[in-house]
Amino acid sequence: RTTHAGVELEGFVCKPAGQGPFPAVLVMHSALGLRHQVGGRARALADLGYLAVATDMYGVEASTASPEAAGQHYAALLENPQVLRDRCVAWFDAVAARGDVDAGRIAAIGYCFGGRCVLELARSGADVKAVASYHGILTTHAPARPGAIKGEVAAWCGRDDPFAPPADIEELRQELVASGARFHITEFAGVAHSFTDPDAAAMGMPGIAYDALADRVSWAGTLAMLETLLRP
Repeated sequence: RTTHAGVELEGFVCKPAGQGPFPAVLVMHSALGLRHQVGGRARALADLGYLAVATDMYGVEASTASPEAAGQHYAALLENPQVLRDRCVAWFDAVAARGDVDAGRIAAIGYCFGGRCVLELARSGADVKAVASYHGILTTHAPARPGAIKGEVAAWCGRDDPFAPPADIEELRQELVASGARFHITEFAGVAHSFTDPDAAAMGMPGIAYDALADRVSWAGTLAMLETLLRP
């Protein structure tokens, strides 16, 4: 739980067995809100020995009962991009301050809107060791300054994603090169938005679809990155 810009935020924690302090992973939700998809990922990370924190970006009073309701909170943060970046940092600081977390071993992963959140966290200059964006929104109001990004950046992108088209992927690549960041960008041909979500088709929207191969490859790559960068 933390507070930012007068908004009370309440996420949830999945803890591994054993004694801490643990390496930690922030799991950042899509535009649909905290209860969509991130719980399973957080539990899977805890089973692997990471303390996973699913971060609430909208606030405890925010309704996400329908896509339309959640979309209002999403739009409000997009209209205030510096507030969005600062909120990502507030969550990072809250997790780093936990007594059961090793503050020097924190990463973040995010889906769709959460993909934008983890990139904004990296751009902020926070001491995050790795971020992974899955079909994330790649544009930003303030590109990373040289030397700002401290850790590895992974972007897993569908070439047929209407919310992050190839031009945005290339812009991100140029930004990361100019900033001197360590990064890898993976593009899946013929893959749309929300490719990690088995329930994506329920949205009934063009350009949104699950892809089993992209889902499994991106998850395996992320776990390899976390194992390499967060384990002592």
